[in-house]
Amino acid sequence: MKLHELSPAKGSKHSKKRVGRGPGSGLGKTAGRGEKGQKSRTGYSSRPGFEGGQMPLVRRVPKRGFTNIFKVEYAVVNLAHLGELDGDVTPEVLVEHGLVRPGKKIKVLGDGEIGKPLRVVADKFSKSAREKIEAAGGSCEELQA
Repeated sequence: MKLHELSPAKGSKHSKKRVGRGPGSGLGKTAGRGEKGQKSRTGYSSRPGFEGGQMPLVRRVPKRGFTNIFKVEYAVVNLAHLGELDGDVTPEVLVEHGLVRPGKKIKVLGDGEIGKPLRVVADKFSKSAREKIEAAGGSCEELQA
């Protein structure tokens, strides 16, 4: 079989519906748009949330809460993932292994076990993670902001 002999499977493709091509086609005159009104006009496109002039839901519902602009988001890494790594565990190593995205602050949590001494460098450690790393003979270093 050659490239020019390829064709889609039988029945997988449908021909485009040609509207407005006379009364015999069954889709002439109004071309499937019904009678009068905004939707029958050419160029009509409704924006998301438009409800025909009625006050939209997003504006009927009251606003609540606020966004804390000082909130710090951390990328979370569990001890179970650190157990698979060797040598020093730094943010660069975690990015290299695909455990966190670059440029994110890192917090190490204590889910899982660690069987070897590791030197872990991160922005923050949970209490249980710090205890488990130090119990295995490793050390925790916090990055200074």
